[in-house]
Amino acid sequence: MLPWSFEGAEEEITLKVDLKRTFTFRNSKQTYTGIPIIVANMDTVGTFEMAVVMAKHAMFTAIHKHYSLEEWKLFAANHPECLEHVAASSGSGQDDLKKLTSILEAIPAIRFICLDVANGYSEYFVEFVKSVRALFPHHTIMAGNVVTGEMVEELIISGADIIKVGIGPGSVCTTRIKTGVGYPQLSAVIECADSAHGLKGHIISDGGCNCPGDVAKAFGAGADFVMIGGMFAGHDQSAGDIIEKNGKKVKLFYGMSSDTAMKKHAGGVAEYRAVTSHLN
Repeated sequence: MLPWSFEGAEEEITLKVDLKRTFTFRNSKQTYTGIPIIVANMDTVGTFEMAVVMAKHAMFTAIHKHYSLEEWKLFAANHPECLEHVAASSGSGQDDLKKLTSILEAIPAIRFICLDVANGYSEYFVEFVKSVRALFPHHTIMAGNVVTGEMVEELIISGADIIKVGIGPGSVCTTRIKTGVGYPQLSAVIECADSAHGLKGHIISDGGCNCPGDVAKAFGAGADFVMIGGMFAGHDQSAGDIIEKNGKKVKLFYGMSSDTAMKKHAGGVAEYRAVTSHLN
């Protein structure tokens, strides 16, 4: 509860605002209560350290997919209180699914899955969501990213509970510049929220928040959750390398389809997939 007070003509009135919300998800039937802010599953912000801090405030962290099974086991053993406020992330490859399965089998207390691809507009991704739902019928599945009502409906019907909405709005995302593909984030949230809520599904507004007002706009447009990356990237709990720029120490922050991310996790990247890294 956050106190809020103001002075009237004759008296001071104090109000208390509760930011927590309770959701029951369409396909998993699972109920969650917390403040609907999600730390993005980028390797510089979706860290175990971030999850420990965020869980204390009933906020959520989508853990990035590059932690090993052993690292997950250690985190779960040391911080079991955080597990209700985290999701295990995965790409759509078979190796990704194998790793996700091993994590969820080893740590049953994890109840959320984040299936994350840069562009969810493919039959393959829809089939992948269906296969994950079949394997984990009682887990809550986040899936995306998409920006249209039709694809939101397709993914919800295929088994996803919460759809990640946003292509190109992120502060370090150059998708719109490099490919000409994207959708204004406020418009996307308005359209996708309407489609999701009609099916008793939910959405996450993912990207485009540069200040607190942007978060408020996302909720005002109908988002159930707001996912944030850049606004968390400079904290002690983020994992970006510290470098010096213009005489100041800063943390490196980059998109997960950037050349920096691909070289770090995949050993390299084809030229057509590389984008420029950014500093926070």
